[in-house]
Amino acid sequence: MSRIGRLPIAVPADVVVEIDGATVSVKGPKGELSYAFTESVIFTQEAGQVIVTRASDAATHRALHGTSRALLQNMVTGVSTGFTRVLQVQGVGYRAEMSGKNLVLHVGYSHPVEVVPPAGISFDADTRAGVIKVMGFDKQQVGQVAANIREIRPVEPYKAKGLFYQGEHIRRKAGKSGKKK
Repeated sequence: MSRIGRLPIAVPADVVVEIDGATVSVKGPKGELSYAFTESVIFTQEAGQVIVTRASDAATHRALHGTSRALLQNMVTGVSTGFTRVLQVQGVGYRAEMSGKNLVLHVGYSHPVEVVPPAGISFDADTRAGVIKVMGFDKQQVGQVAANIREIRPVEPYKAKGLFYQGEHIRRKAGKSGKKK
């Protein structure tokens, strides 16, 4: 049996989980998420926990067991505490600032790049520290928005200028060496 799949999901007191066959809805203080899982995964709720089981030991059912449990755990965590992805801004003259709810990036282009947050996502930019925070309750959406922001100016390997995730290792390349006589 899947080691991840057999772990019960603890549901906090302020979160409501509704199971309707293969569709699971989760409501909490941060928002509401719903997902239609496959019929091969069975969800049961008992004593403040959700237990995930599979219909059979077929290879496809085993593969979806742990994945479905992880998706539901991310839904519960998202609506109760939320997710944050942190990006660093590195480079001379590079900066990020807020304009209302929108994020404005000055990253070496002839014009500032404005990023409008989709529904359920909020930004926070610390100009002095060069940090951008992408916050929301849907883990997949937070990660995708952070990836889209990073794509505006990916980090270059020679001077390590650009946008990158906090804690990300940047592989540096050696520049040209001088001509030897």
